[in-house]
Amino acid sequence: MSADIRRIVATDCGSTTTKAILIERNDAGEYRLVARGEAPTTVEKPFEDVTVGVLNAMTELEELTETTMPQGFPVHRRALIHNDQVWRIFKDGQVVDQRSDPFEAADMYVSTSSAGGGLQMMVAGVVKSMSAESAERAALGAGAILMDTLAIDDNRKDYQKVERLRQLRPDIILMSGGTDGGTKKHLTEMAEVIRRADPKPRFGDMKLPVIYAGNKDAREEVTEVLGAGIELKKVDNLRPTLDRENLDPARDEIHELFLEHVMQQAPGYSKLLEWASEEVMATPNAVGKLLNEYAVQEGLNILGVDIGGATTDVFSVFRDPSGAPIYNRTVSANLGMSYSICNVLKEAGIENIARWIPLNIDPSEVRNRLRNKMIRPTTIPHTYEDLLIEQAVSREALRLAFEHHKTLARTLEGAQKQRDMSELFEQKGGGQTLIKMMELDMIIGSGGVLSHAPKRAQSALMMLDAYQPEGITMLTVDSIFMMPHLGVLSQHVYEAAKQVFEFDCIVKCGHAICPVGTAKPGEKVVTVRGEGVNQTLNYGQMAVIPCDRHQFKELTIEPTKGFDVGGGKGVSVTKKLEGGTVGIVIDARGRPFQLPTDQPTRIAKLREWLEAFGLPLPQ
Repeated sequence: MSADIRRIVATDCGSTTTKAILIERNDAGEYRLVARGEAPTTVEKPFEDVTVGVLNAMTELEELTETTMPQGFPVHRRALIHNDQVWRIFKDGQVVDQRSDPFEAADMYVSTSSAGGGLQMMVAGVVKSMSAESAERAALGAGAILMDTLAIDDNRKDYQKVERLRQLRPDIILMSGGTDGGTKKHLTEMAEVIRRADPKPRFGDMKLPVIYAGNKDAREEVTEVLGAGIELKKVDNLRPTLDRENLDPARDEIHELFLEHVMQQAPGYSKLLEWASEEVMATPNAVGKLLNEYAVQEGLNILGVDIGGATTDVFSVFRDPSGAPIYNRTVSANLGMSYSICNVLKEAGIENIARWIPLNIDPSEVRNRLRNKMIRPTTIPHTYEDLLIEQAVSREALRLAFEHHKTLARTLEGAQKQRDMSELFEQKGGGQTLIKMMELDMIIGSGGVLSHAPKRAQSALMMLDAYQPEGITMLTVDSIFMMPHLGVLSQHVYEAAKQVFEFDCIVKCGHAICPVGTAKPGEKVVTVRGEGVNQTLNYGQMAVIPCDRHQFKELTIEPTKGFDVGGGKGVSVTKKLEGGTVGIVIDARGRPFQLPTDQPTRIAKLREWLEAFGLPLPQ
């Protein structure tokens, strides 16, 4: 089927903007991005029809790919297929059907959506650090915004849980708990809380959907307790045993209910679903599908981030101890660069933000500027000083969201031995984190502050400071927010999604060499030798080896005895590394990396690192 697909249109209906892309297969048989258009999303008054925004974005695509008829006036040559007809707009505004060559239509139309606030869910489990945490991973991985997590051991009274359910009005509730054949009592207690709350969904007057993904032996009891007022969907247990997680059935059911209960209720979505060649996907779910599919197909460990105005999404695909790829996604709903910028200030503290600013500035001045950004969220930096402050905030938002992600991306707790319920309630903490930075192959940064940074070196430096990668890692940036489009496409024509992702979507900044270890300032850390390169860096230094994208250098990296770049402490590593828009970066600041506490020394080092990346210094 994919051999017959030459032209693909994809749209992403965001909360504010609808973005459309046109992909075509060229004469060499490779898929490439041809054009990109966007228009305001139209789910609210006066339009109240999401397809108006879709058609407006399509019209921009058509205008960008306009051709001329033999009669001498322009026509739009490519368009959305709608009810097996191709819409063509002539110069006089008349709509005609021009299906035959040279006016061919798209062979496939796919779409994603987060308009209307996206999918909002609550999860309920028995043990907060086990079944409830597995439910969180299932909901977040399906593209949901997680509103709250209820558990038997969360120290809330039943009436408080009932009040919480009534206040939040989630779209879907995911209920889990108990291994197959295990306890039933706690599940029926949680079902009783949900029944008493009788929560109403945000849209329409239909019954609230509840997905039951717990102990299969308790299904009848839970069904009886919930009663006829709840639309109950039963799927396989999320944690059939303590040492195994089975998230896919719950995620698939979440996707189905999202289409049926959320998207169908928003104005115009029924038309959009008819137009699309395949099912419409939630935007974050599509991004996760792309990263997961790409990581699995290419054998990579990947960390991705999408930092927006109100939220920051973090995606990762790492191997578990058995070698199986594990996909995780988290949403930090209070960390963003405009609407939520003061939440970053509150969570990180003004001192942690100010430490990244390479000039003397009063912390109260920084605080006031961030408050101004919150009340005027659509403004962008107008001076270099404003830009540096915004990028300082982004480092802390990225760091905090990553810390949150690591708390969920873990091996399963309780997997080593069988425990009774009283022992499970007493467990503290969680399993080991799956995020092993030394094994990370690629970081992908997305979102305005990273994708639209004036210089790619600024994006690379922000990711290095926030994530502190270890060993050898490729740094990349999503150039024009195409990952949602490519995510839904990857489920149907993976080769097309992969080729556009690698050639048009991500911009490679270059490989980063980051030795792990600590030393005193000025002590030797690493020597890098190879094809025209012979550089030695001391502790606290950074350097960039000039090397363009698609250019490779075989380099021997020789760390000193206290540092490790992947082969062990003091062990040399020889690898073929790729450059990019920045080059091959050597970061000899050590891991874990600590900024100097003395302000003059810290500012001097920040300015030194800006110079190393060829970035301008503030006056």
